[in-house]
Amino acid sequence: NSIELSINQAYADAYIDALHKFAKSYKLKDDIKVSSIVGNTEIFTVKKRDVDEELVKKLVTEAASIAIDNFVNSRAAEGERMVADVKGRAEYILKQVEFVETRSPQTVKEYREKIEQKIKELIGDIQIDEQRLLTETAIYADKIAVAEETVRLRSHIQSLCSLLDDGGVVGRKLDFIVQEMNRETNTIGSKCQDMEITKVVVDIKSEIEKIREQIQNIE
Repeated sequence: NSIELSINQAYADAYIDALHKFAKSYKLKDDIKVSSIVGNTEIFTVKKRDVDEELVKKLVTEAASIAIDNFVNSRAAEGERMVADVKGRAEYILKQVEFVETRSPQTVKEYREKIEQKIKELIGDIQIDEQRLLTETAIYADKIAVAEETVRLRSHIQSLCSLLDDGGVVGRKLDFIVQEMNRETNTIGSKCQDMEITKVVVDIKSEIEKIREQIQNIE
């Protein structure tokens, strides 16, 4: 409480003594009560106490410290959840990349079988030119080869997770890595004409976009 109320003792004594004399002089009932004198504001002295600036500073500092700690802890918890989410999506993308790496050679085999079947339908029992078939298959395999892209995509994912573990100011680096991940995924999609791989590429791009949204909150 910053207000202090004190009694003006000398004034109160003189005032009450005057009331007694007044009652005696005029032969009145001398029934002085507290309620009879509290209306006289001169009896009381009101003053403001000096504020303890050091105490106020201490209390404000403590309150600010608690608020900052709560904010930092909240951000740390949010950051941990964000990192866990991004890593989970990165792990999922790796599994999809593994599918592409397994499926891509299979499409070459299926392409060879498809060509061979068409040739047989056209020429019947005539001997197939094996060398020409190998050449056509090799050209197709080279056209749809995505080994380099999947290797780079894996490398980008590893860099992404490493940066998240290291912490610090990594926002721009993460943004760049996500852009490169998206670039490699687009290349895989443009090379592979297989429907199953196309579906996986769409799935990967969706996860990359979700990662991009998450890292916007990372400095």
